[in-house]
Order: sequence, then C-alpha cells, then structure tokens
Amino acid sequence: MQLDPTKLTPVVNRIKRAHGQLAGVLRLLEEGRECDDVVTQLAAVSKALDRAGFVIIASGLQQCLAEGDGTDSVDVKKLEKLFLSLA
Repeated sequence: MQLDPTKLTPVVNRIKRAHGQLAGVLRLLEEGRECDDVVTQLAAVSKALDRAGFVIIASGLQQCLAEGDGTDSVDVKKLEKLFLSLA
C-alpha cells in the first residue's frame, strides 16, 4: 500500500524536528555536557520518532480500511509486526 504524502505533512515536520534535536544531542556530546542533558534530549528524539511511526501506521490502516472492503483487506500480521517494531 502506497501512503498518501499529502496526509503525512505533520509526520514529515515531526521527523525534521527530530533531526534537529538529534543534531543537538551530537553537539551536547561533543561539548562534554552533563549526562542528564544528553539523555533528556535523546529521549525527546526517540519519542518524536516513535510517535511519527505510529502516525504512519495509523494513516496506513485508515487508508487501507477506506480503500478496501473492510477489515478483511487488512493484513493483521503485517500490522502487528509494524506496531511491535516500534515497541
């Protein structure tokens, strides 16, 4: 299933923001900053990427249901694998 890029603009923006946060984490490490500062920013990046992944999966599921003939058109095992990959 191909995702509709026009519906994923908020996800793209979130990933771009996470990209900037990750650059900040690298900068903190290079500057020798405190461990708690680094871990806090790293956790923020991780959470942002996880949320983006869940939105992508949810959008794909919604699109699948809208285009298909109901839940029979959804590959449950594939969705389960996708969700678990983010857990």
